[in-house]
Amino acid sequence: MDSRAGRPAYARVAAEAVAGGILGGLVASVLVVAVTSTIKAILAWITDQDSWVMLTAPFLGVVGAVLLLNLVADGRAAQRVDGAGAPPRRFSAWLRFPANAVRADLTSDVVRTAGHEEDFPSRLAPIRALAIISTVGLGAPMGTESPAAHLGVAAGSATGSGARHAWLRRLARPAGVGGGAAGVAVLMGLPLVGLVFILELGRRSRAPISLPRMLAATCGALAGWAINTLLKLDLIRLIVPMTPPNSLWQALVAAILVGVVAGAVSSVTGAAIYQARGWQAGLVTKLLVGSAALLGCLLAVSMIATPAAAIGPGAGAITWAESAQVSGGVLLLVAILRACATTAAVMAGGCGGLFVPLLSIGDLCGRALAPGLGVSPDLAASAGAAGGVAGGYRLPLTACAMVLTVGGPLSGRLTCAATVLCAVGAAIPVSYLLDRYVLHRAVTSEPPSAASPSTGKH
Repeated sequence: MDSRAGRPAYARVAAEAVAGGILGGLVASVLVVAVTSTIKAILAWITDQDSWVMLTAPFLGVVGAVLLLNLVADGRAAQRVDGAGAPPRRFSAWLRFPANAVRADLTSDVVRTAGHEEDFPSRLAPIRALAIISTVGLGAPMGTESPAAHLGVAAGSATGSGARHAWLRRLARPAGVGGGAAGVAVLMGLPLVGLVFILELGRRSRAPISLPRMLAATCGALAGWAINTLLKLDLIRLIVPMTPPNSLWQALVAAILVGVVAGAVSSVTGAAIYQARGWQAGLVTKLLVGSAALLGCLLAVSMIATPAAAIGPGAGAITWAESAQVSGGVLLLVAILRACATTAAVMAGGCGGLFVPLLSIGDLCGRALAPGLGVSPDLAASAGAAGGVAGGYRLPLTACAMVLTVGGPLSGRLTCAATVLCAVGAAIPVSYLLDRYVLHRAVTSEPPSAASPSTGKH
C-alpha cells in the first residue's frame, strides 16, 4: 500500500478512535454515576442505622450477590479463577506480571479482552451491576473503582457490538476502551488516572499502547472528567498530602518505610484474595465459611474502632483514623483486619472491586507510621494509599498518576511517587515467595478432588 492510500485509512482509524472514545465515555459515565450514586445512597442509609444493622447488612449483601450471580444468572456471571495453576518459576516474570489480585476481581474481564473489547461479555453487566450494588451498597468491604472500569468497558463495547451498521460495529473496540477510562475518571475526577488505569490493565494481556487506544482512552477519560466536573460529583474521597516533608532525608525515610510496610501488607492481601477466589469448594461451603470470617472481622473492627469503620470500601475507616487518638499498632491492626474482611467477602462470593479497599489499607498503614517518622498524617496516609495500590494491585503507573494529580505541594507528591517505587520493590518478592513456596505448595499438597481446576478462565 502506498503512502497516499494509507493516509485516509489511518485517518479513518483515528477518527473512529476519537468518536468511539467519546461515545463510550459518555454512555459509560452515565451508567457508572447511576450505579455508584445508588451504592453511596444505600451505604449512607446503612451507616445511619443501629450497630447490629450495620454488621448484618454486609452478610445480606453478599448473599444477595451470590444468589444473583449463581442462581438468577445460572453461574454464568460468577467470577472464577484457576487456583491450581503453578506460578511462574523465573523471578524476572514477576517484574512484568504482577499480583494475582488483578485476576481475582471484576477487572479480570477487562484484562482478558484487552485489545479486542468488542468481545467483552457486556450481556452480563446488568446482573453484575445488581450484584455490585448488593455487595458494596450493603457494606461489604469491597470497592467501586474496578466495577467502574468493568461497567465502563461493558457499556462502551455494547454500543457497537451487534450493531447493524458496519461503521457502528467498528466503534465497539474504541468505545470499550473509552468507556473503561471514563468509568474510572468520572468516579475519581482525575482524567489521567482513568487513562493510565485502562492502558496499564491492558498491558496484562499485552494489548499494545497504540495511537488509536491512546486516543480512545484519552477521549473517554476527558468525557468522564467533564461529567464529573459539570455535575460537581464527589463519588470517592482521596487524601491530599497538604503538609510537605521537612527535609529530603525525612521524605526518603518516609517513602522507604511506608512503601515497604504498605507494599508488603497489600501484597499479602492480594495473594490471599486470589487464593480465596480460587478455593475449590462448594458454593454453600464458601458462602458459610466466608461469611463467618467476614462477621468475625467486622465485629473485631467495630470493637477496636467503630461499626462504621468496619463496613464499606474504606472511607469509614479513614474517617475514624483521622480523629481517633490511638497508637500506630491499633491502626495497623485495623488495616490487617480490614484486609482479612475483604478476603472473606471475596471468599463468600461478593462482587466488587479491590482497588479502593487496598487504597484504604495502605492509608491506615501510612498513618500507623506517621508519628514515628515525624511526618504529617495526611502525607503518610496519601503515600500509604499509593503504596497499597501499587503493592497489592501492582499498578504503579496508575498509583503515580493518582498522587501526582490529586494535588498538594510538589515535594509531598514526589514523596508519594517514591513510596510507590518502594512499595512495588517490597511487593514483588513478597508475592513471589508467597505464591511460589507457600500458597502453591498448600494447593498442590491437597488431594486431587480438592484441587480440581476451576471452570472459569481468568
